[in-house]
This record gives sequence, C-alpha cells and structure tokens, in this order.
Amino acid sequence: MQWINVGNFLIYLGISFPLLGLGLYVFMRTTPYKEFDLIAKGTDLSDMHKSLAAQAAALDLGGKLLGLALVMASAIYHSVNLVDLAIWGVIGMVFQVIVFYIFEWITPFKVIDEIPKGNVGVGIFSAFISLATGLLLAALISY
Repeated sequence: MQWINVGNFLIYLGISFPLLGLGLYVFMRTTPYKEFDLIAKGTDLSDMHKSLAAQAAALDLGGKLLGLALVMASAIYHSVNLVDLAIWGVIGMVFQVIVFYIFEWITPFKVIDEIPKGNVGVGIFSAFISLATGLLLAALISY
C-alpha cells in the first residue's frame, strides 16, 4: 500500500519540479540581465558593485523561486489529477510574471535597471513582491 504513495509522490515530483524549473526559466528569459552571471561574478569581493549586483540578483531570483514554489505547493495540494496540477502550475507561473511586470510598471524605478546596478533594496522589495504574489495565488488556487 505504501508503495502506491511513493509512486504518486514520484509522479507529482516529476511534474512539479520541471514546472518550477520552467517558471524560473521563464523569469530569467523575460529579464534583460542574466541572474546567474551576476550571481557568479559576485565572488569578486574587490569589486563592491559586482558583489551588490550579485546580492540583488540572488534576492530577486530567490523571491521568484519561493513565490513559484508556493503556487506549486498549493497546486499539488488542491489538484485532483496531474493535468489539473499542470494547468494550475502554468496559470500561477504566468500570473507571477504578469505581476512582476505590473510591479515594474507602477514603481518609480525600474527593477530591470536597478538589479544589475546592485540596488539590494530593490532586490529585497522585488523578492517580497514575488512572495506576496505567490501566497495570494496559492490561496486563489484553493478557492
């Protein structure tokens, strides 16, 4: 009996992680800066700008990842089957990106300009926007 649960766990894991990866990939493709490049260059502690840009990018990308994971967790919990999980995962991903660009549009600064400049405050705020969005979307999935 327990092996059936393990099988379901592996199947849902096999759908959820690729969707999470796809969501992260979509975010990284929709921003003009390369998050992993900025993060990798942050090891050069002699250049404060690179270090701050790495921190801002890591916070921004980490917030996006956690926001997407919240949506996926709710989709897993509330889905009635794998197709339902995939549909809600994609819907959550799309709305996370939409909210990011609404945030980009309404703020007096441009996130896509500030992150590469090393504005850690913008990275933190962007991360919190992604987390708040993920929480709201996760709750909406359960409605």
